[in-house]
Formats: sequence, C-alpha cells, structure tokens
Amino acid sequence: MISNQSWSDARQVWNHHLMHHTPRPCSVIVGLGSHDLGVADMSAGFYLRGLAPVIVFTGSTSPTTRERMPRGEAVHYRERAVELGVPVSAVLVEPNARNTGENIRFSRALLEEAGVNVESVLLVSKPYEERRAYATTRKLWPGVDIVSASSPMTFEEYVDSIGDDRMVVDMLVGTLQRLLVYPAQGFTIEQPVPDEVAEAYERLVAAGFTSRLIRQGTA
Repeated sequence: MISNQSWSDARQVWNHHLMHHTPRPCSVIVGLGSHDLGVADMSAGFYLRGLAPVIVFTGSTSPTTRERMPRGEAVHYRERAVELGVPVSAVLVEPNARNTGENIRFSRALLEEAGVNVESVLLVSKPYEERRAYATTRKLWPGVDIVSASSPMTFEEYVDSIGDDRMVVDMLVGTLQRLLVYPAQGFTIEQPVPDEVAEAYERLVAAGFTSRLIRQGTA
C-alpha cells in the first residue's frame, strides 16, 4: 500500500519530469524504446499530422521488455506504427540501443547514414522521461533543436495505464536520480531540480522506492 505522502511526492516528481513543450514540425521524430507502446502511438500520431517526414524507433530489449517485446522495442514500435497507418518506408529502425545515450548516438548515426539532414528532433518518450531524454539529447546531439514530447496523460492516468503502481513510482525515482548524477558523468546537460522536488525524491527513497536506482558511476 502506497501512503498518501508517497503519492503526493510521486506526483511532484512526475510534474518535474514533464517539459511542457508544444509539438511542432521537425526534421525527424525519434521514438525512444521502452515498455510503453504509447511512445509508438504518439510518434505515429505526430507523423500522421505531418510533423515530420520520417520516424526513427530506437531500442533493443531490457529486463522489463524482454517478454513483452521479444523482437526488440524498436521493431515492435514499427509494427504498431504501421498498424496505425504509417508507411513502412517512413520508419527507420535502430535495434541495438540499450540506454538513452545509445538511443541518441545510434539514431544520429543511422540518420547520417541514411542521408537525412537533421536540424530539429521531435523526441518522443514516456512522460516521466521527457526531461532526461531532452537533457541527454542536448548533450549528445548539440546544434539541433529539440522538442520533447510524450502521451498527454496525468500521473493517475499513466499509473492506471501501466497497471503497476509501485513500478511507476520506482521509475520516477530512478529517472530523477539520473538527472541528479548524470551531468557530472558527462551523460546529460545539467537540469536544475527545485528543492521541493529533491525533498520529495529523498522521501520516496527513504520509503523504499529504490528498485530503479543505480550505483553512482554506472551508465
């Protein structure tokens, strides 16, 4: 049972992760692989609205997705986008990335190889990964304009859609830890964390929401 205080803290951390960018036309849509097919749905929707001429789906598998997406996250995302009406010819698949840094580096290399001129990226992730995805891309792909987007859901709607309350809160906590420690490791740009968000994070860690925390110094 998750306490009222922990729910309140988790909602505050969730709100911090959102960038509130307005989707607009970009050179390419990059959908970051994960357990959440909502990323594929949003990427397809943006393409069908004419916001970019090409989509890159990037991602291998992880312990969370190995059973759900045995052919790899990017491949499952492409299949979903095609079901929704995106032409196969408009989708590039990057099937090897195992973390956000690799998502960006490998997608950038794939687009360069394909001869796609990239001035701006419509970056699609899970809602609580918006800020970290943005910070990672700014670090690893300087010079491009970045719009960070996700499914427009409230915290409660997202928890209900995933069906595992504790996993979502653990992931919120793990993502914020990475925002705090990754700049010093050269993985992301600095993103200031307000005191009240940092305090909410510390309370969640103390309450045991720690399964997604990393040992500092690991990628």
